[in-house]
Order: sequence, then C-alpha cells, then structure tokens
Amino acid sequence: MRLRIRFSGDSFSVLLLRLLIVLILLVFSRLLIYFFNVSLFPELGIRHLLFISFVGMRFDLFTLMVINLPFIAFNAIPIKFKYSKIYQGINDILFYILNSLSLTANFIDVIYFRFTQKRMTFDIFEFIDKNNEDIVSLIPDFIRDFWFPFVLWIVFLVLLVWISQFIKVDNSKLYRYKFVNYLIDTFKFIIIAVLVIIAGRGGVQYKPLNIVNAGDYTEPRYFPLILNTPFTILKTKDEFGIVEKTYFNNEQELEKIYSPVRTGRNLSEGFKRLNVVIIILESFTTEHSAYLNPKLENGRYTGYTPFLDSLMKHSLVFRGYANGEKSIDGIPAIISGIPSLMNSPYLLSPYVSNNIYSIAGLLNEKGYSTAFYHGGTNGTMGFESYTKIAGFDKYYGKTEYNNDEDFDGRWGIFDEEFLQFTADNMNRTQKPFLSVIFTLSSHHPYTIPKKYEGKFRKGQLDIHESIMYADYSLKKFFETVSQMPWFENTLFVLTADHTSEGYFPFYRTAVGRYSIPIIFYQHGKTLNKISEKTAQQADITPSVLDYLNYKENYLAFGQSVFDSSDNRFAVSYLYGIFQLIQDGYVYQFDGEKDISLYYFKNDSLLSRNLIKKKDSVRYEMNTLTKAIIQQFNNRMIYNKLTMKKKDL
Repeated sequence: MRLRIRFSGDSFSVLLLRLLIVLILLVFSRLLIYFFNVSLFPELGIRHLLFISFVGMRFDLFTLMVINLPFIAFNAIPIKFKYSKIYQGINDILFYILNSLSLTANFIDVIYFRFTQKRMTFDIFEFIDKNNEDIVSLIPDFIRDFWFPFVLWIVFLVLLVWISQFIKVDNSKLYRYKFVNYLIDTFKFIIIAVLVIIAGRGGVQYKPLNIVNAGDYTEPRYFPLILNTPFTILKTKDEFGIVEKTYFNNEQELEKIYSPVRTGRNLSEGFKRLNVVIIILESFTTEHSAYLNPKLENGRYTGYTPFLDSLMKHSLVFRGYANGEKSIDGIPAIISGIPSLMNSPYLLSPYVSNNIYSIAGLLNEKGYSTAFYHGGTNGTMGFESYTKIAGFDKYYGKTEYNNDEDFDGRWGIFDEEFLQFTADNMNRTQKPFLSVIFTLSSHHPYTIPKKYEGKFRKGQLDIHESIMYADYSLKKFFETVSQMPWFENTLFVLTADHTSEGYFPFYRTAVGRYSIPIIFYQHGKTLNKISEKTAQQADITPSVLDYLNYKENYLAFGQSVFDSSDNRFAVSYLYGIFQLIQDGYVYQFDGEKDISLYYFKNDSLLSRNLIKKKDSVRYEMNTLTKAIIQQFNNRMIYNKLTMKKKDL
C-alpha cells in the first residue's frame, strides 16, 4: 500500500505552503553556484558559508514575493470564485511558470558565473537580443558540456510541480462560502498584503533592499552567494542609467583631484606616423603566462602562452587590469578609454549615442586607415555597430572572410586562418593604418581545429588547450607580418578583453580576477621590461597616442603608461561596488561608504582588511574614487565625453 500525503485546505494555507516549497528550492538553487564553483571561493570557511547562506534568505524572500505577486493576489483576494477548479487550474499554471523561470535563472548562473564572475543583471536580455542566433546555436554545446546542472535543473522543476500537486485548495469550500468567510478572508488579505510589502522591500528599513545591501553581511567577492539571479535581474531592470554625483561642489577642486582630459605633452619631436596594431586576445588572463608568473609552482610553472612569453621578453609589459568582466566591457575601454562603471555595459546603456573620442577617430584625423577585425558572425555583441560609432573606416568579420570551411561551428572563424586573412588584408591597406584585431577561439566551448587535436596540453582547466591554440595562431601571425615591409614601422599592443576562470587562488580574488597582460612591442626598440606600475585597459588609447607624440587634447578615463607624471590606477565596478587599484592597494567603495582596503602586494588573498588601519591611504583612495565617479557619471549624463573647441 502506497502512502500518499495530501493537503487540501483554504487558499491561504495552500498559498503559504507552496511559497515555502519555492523558498526552499530558491535557497538551494542559489547555493549551487558555490558547489559548482568551489574553486572560485578559496578563502570561504564553512562558518561564513552557513552565515551568508542564511542571510541570503532575506534576498530570496524578496524574489519570492515579487515573482509570485500574481499568484499571491489570486489566492488571497477575498472572493468566493477562487475556490473553483477553473480558477485554481489557471492559478496553478501561473505558479509553475513564474517559479520555473525564477529557478531557471539561478541554474543558468550556476555555469555562466564562472565566465562573468557575477550574477546576471537585466542587460542580459539586451545581450541575448543582439546575439540570439549565436546563443541558440551554442545551447546544445552547453547542455553537453554541463549536463549535470542541466539534469539537476530538471529535477528541481519536477520537484516543484510534483510536491505542489499534493497541496491543493479544497474546492468544496466554493459551496460553503458565507458572508463570514468574506470578512475573515478580507482580514487575512490585509495581513498578507502587509507581509508582502515588508518582504518585497526586504524589511522595514528606510530604503528598499538592493544589491549593495549584500555588503552589510559580507565582502563583494561573496555577493553571488547571498544574492539570487532573479533578484539581481529585477533590481537592475530600471538601472540602466546613472545619477548625477556631487561629491565635490567645486569644479576646480574636482578637476585638480582627477580629470579625464588628456593634454598632449609638449615634446620637441613631431608626430610619429607609425602603424598601430591592437590585438585583443579572448580571455587571456595574466595567469596563463609563465613569464608573468615566475614564482608559481616554485618557479616550475610552464604556462600556456609560450609565444606570447617570448614576445614579452622584447616588450614593455604590465600585469594590467581589465575595466570590466565581459568583452562588451573591454572594447570601449580599450578603444575609447571608457571603463565599465555602471550596471549596464556602455554598449547597452542609454548613453551609447553620446559623442565620444576613440583611437580610430583621432587617428583618422591624422590620415590613418582604420579597421576592426573580428572573425565572429557580423553583428555579434554589437561590435560592428560600435566600431561605426567609434569612427572605424571598415569592419571585417565572418562575412568578409567568406569561407565557412574555416568556421568553428560555434563562434566564428578559427584564429589561425582569420589572423592570416587579417595580415594579408593589412598588407594591402593604405599606410599608416590602425588595426584592432579581436580573437575568438579561446571562448567557450574552446573549440580547436581537428587537425590540432592532441598537439596542445590540456592543462588544469578546459580553456587551457584553446589558449595554447590561440597563442600558436598568434605566433603564425607574427611570423607572417614580420616578413612584411611595414612591420618595423608598427607599434603592436596586445591585451585581453577580460579574464577567464582562475586556477590559482590569487587569480580568483577581487584583484586577480581582473588581471590581464598589457604589452607594447615595436621591433628593434628597447621596450624590454616588466613594469610594476599599475595599468588598465583604459590606458591603452592614451598610451598609444603618447607614444606617437600626439599633441592634441582629448578625453579618456585612462593615462599614458609612458608618462611618469600620470597618476597610475585601475578602476572597475561590480554589484554597486567601485574598485580602485593603486600602488599595491585595492580599495572598494559602494558610492556612499568605504567597504574594504587591502595591500595585496603582501596579502595576495586579501585576508587582512586595513580599512580602519590605513586612514591616510583610505582617504586618498576614497577621494580619487569619488572624483572618478563624479567625472564619469556627470560627463556621461550630460554628453560631455568630448570637448568643444573653447575647452581645448
């Protein structure tokens, strides 16, 4: 005999029991991001994990109330008809759809998190809209590669439906509903409404619960464990824009602390009409390089970029920092000196139509031919549209390559073939030229050509084999262009669009997760050294222009690495937290108050918060951070990313 436990009661009892089931599933689906990515939280102890697992329920309750608002209203409303089978049938369908979507969002981030290091925000829908075909084509690969989370997702959805089937409204109450029931249900409705409002605000505090409130319980690196994905999506729905800042009322004081206006240095030499090639390597983190990690594995670390390491020995090299965590963040930072300092990427923000400077536009005025090369499907991530805004003459993508035999079946043309196409195209381009090249083969699912299967080491992470293939493709590219007549008259800049999943503990910290190589190379020039100074993606355009002796004024939120008088820093933004890296310190600020301060040069795993011990450092970094935010926000809002002639 099978024991079947059923509950049949009034609509309020059913409402509370079903919401309890969803809450439990939300909590466990939220925490799966930890259990599938344990290596990304190396310093997290069991006690703190249990603590943030518990306090995260505050954010889960918010999601529960907001997502289920229609279901709650339909069950709580004091009417007789709510006990009918048709009404409850429709309500059941609504309940399953709303909560299945909520759980699905959490499950997507179980894997997507390792690529972005954050929960999804509302801009994901704009990203999906612009890359619909690419994403749809990759779904089978993601299911194959991450089958276990996919199976677990199905289990959670089955549990949601299966358990809920045993909790049903007693339909017989439809025939026993009296006037007194209206009165009782009205009283219950008022109580439910009050509780929903409190839970939907995250408590009775002055301001509604927001992403930044996770900082009340833990450090930003653990925010993904407290927050759930539906919450971060809902909370950024109306936050594409930014607000004007008035940290400094005196404009002269603000300009003195920090100004994005870049003034050409008064050098005796004239403008150098060198060709410029900027190569953006997909997901190339500093960790991949043995040359940049001489102490790893007691000096025996071989890395995955043998060619890039050999090139760096003849280059000016920085253990630099990305200004964001996605390709769509990195491109504007590198090309236009615009870091990602708001919830939505610049390319998806309301400010994308602002007037801006870019290295392409500025060099166009000097008679340069300018082109952007990316072997992906034309239109991917809005790059082609952005390059037009940025002033590039031409865009070369998969369409222009025009040979699907070299298509990787997922993202675009394999790096080796597309880089050779690029080299040949540049050789036929009018000189001087600016070429920005963006590789793609080291993007998930990390496909390499079948002819190279077994040639490259697999490494500890899935990405490592594709990094070696991309590095090999880069080697073949340099072998080709080194034979071309314009090679010696060319400045090469190599960097990454963002980092990838880290293996060693430091590269999973708030500092290491942004660490990328930034390399300046010109054949025959004495640029061969590793600089310990701070550098960021937004420094690349100012540095290139400075190297060319560009004397006109322009605007960029970066500095020249060749100018020793510049104030070196790197800035980024995540979950409402601004991060500033400077002189070995990393400082975090939520827009209103200090969060943390670490000296990562001696504390690589960021275990000792110095916010109360280094007051002078804290004050200086706080002041600079506020000045950067105010300049960024106000110039973005009022379309002042360029200067009128009278401002020059």
